[in-house]
Amino acid sequence: MRTRTDAQRASRRSRRRQAVRRELLYLALCAPGLVALILFNYVPLFGVVLAFKNFRPRRGIWGSENVGFDNFAYLFAGDAWRITRNTVAMNALFIVATLVVALTLAILINELRDRSPLLTKVTQSAMFLPFVLSWVVVAHLATAFLDARSGLLNQLLDLVSLPAVNWYAEPSYWPAILTSVDLWKGVGFWVIVYLAGILAINPSLYEAASLDGASRWQQTRRITLPLILPLITINVLLSVSKVFNADFGLFFQVTQNSPALYPTTDVIDTYVYRALTTTGDVGMAAAAGLYQAVVGLVLVVGANWYVRRRSADNALF
Repeated sequence: MRTRTDAQRASRRSRRRQAVRRELLYLALCAPGLVALILFNYVPLFGVVLAFKNFRPRRGIWGSENVGFDNFAYLFAGDAWRITRNTVAMNALFIVATLVVALTLAILINELRDRSPLLTKVTQSAMFLPFVLSWVVVAHLATAFLDARSGLLNQLLDLVSLPAVNWYAEPSYWPAILTSVDLWKGVGFWVIVYLAGILAINPSLYEAASLDGASRWQQTRRITLPLILPLITINVLLSVSKVFNADFGLFFQVTQNSPALYPTTDVIDTYVYRALTTTGDVGMAAAAGLYQAVVGLVLVVGANWYVRRRSADNALF
């Protein structure tokens, strides 16, 4: 009996060694990504301690005075509500607008695919091009439209005898402006994602529906949307996970960091940046960053819990 057990153990060890050797190439390919993940995502977590210290560079992180939750108290006594409201509200606008526009365009392009392949390719390329532009370039293009003296929008207003608007001093217009800019730059990527999901649907389903007399709208509503719903759910969940992480380039570059626009465009990321560059308060900046991370985690876990209750197959975890 002992000899048989030893033989079984030796056989299992041999199979494990063979499996490791067989998968060694894949493990080697994963290694750079794992190293980068650890270096840039887990090692910096030790910096969380700065949120609870009155950081002084001469004393270092561990030598600086512990202040408990004083940094958070100062943050919440000041601008926490404004930057939280702006961050969540703007990201919610971006998520809804991108979802609706990207889905609509993907469905339209899919309808054009068989009728005009050339037009489909041109349209896809034109929509995707802004995605690869930097926010600095996009900010200059926005200035060409919004400049108070020579901007295209004010010239159009002048043509219809309407007064010019100083766009960079009017915060009420900027939720719509930033949503439009974010759509123009990023919607092409999401169109490709949803179009890929639509193309993965079995064409025989549409053929059968067509034979049964279903219109194109009925096919879209009964076949396309239900079958890409898991893809939509995953994308929305991933977007919700970043609802507390505003795109710094969009909110800083496009708005030209104009103080007049802070009531509607000042978000957590720009607030942390100013805390570091103007006041040098590392502790308060770290507190804002930790607050951003914790609430973002709570949101994505809550959203995933809700999706799991409705449809466990569509949840992320």
